[in-house]
Amino acid sequence: MTDDILKAALDTAEAKTDKDGWAELPEGRVFTLYAAHEGVSLPVTKIEAVSSVGGLLKARSTKGETFVLALKDVFAIALDGGGKGAQARKAGFLG
Repeated sequence: MTDDILKAALDTAEAKTDKDGWAELPEGRVFTLYAAHEGVSLPVTKIEAVSSVGGLLKARSTKGETFVLALKDVFAIALDGGGKGAQARKAGFLG
């Protein structure tokens, strides 16, 4: 993945950069990173913030986990939830 593609994904998700350099997604919005290296693929789910420096992509999940990936190994980002006009899911049972 190039920096331009990452920037386009973060712009689409309406991410804001904090003072520590993390691009944080708006509340209720997460994404999945898809990475692959030497034929092994890895989806990294429920990412709420990323930071890219020197060819590395640090990704922080909603569970507080931090993943460090080679930016060149990331090939896609899927945005989930939120967005303009989207309704937030309500907790509880449907009935």
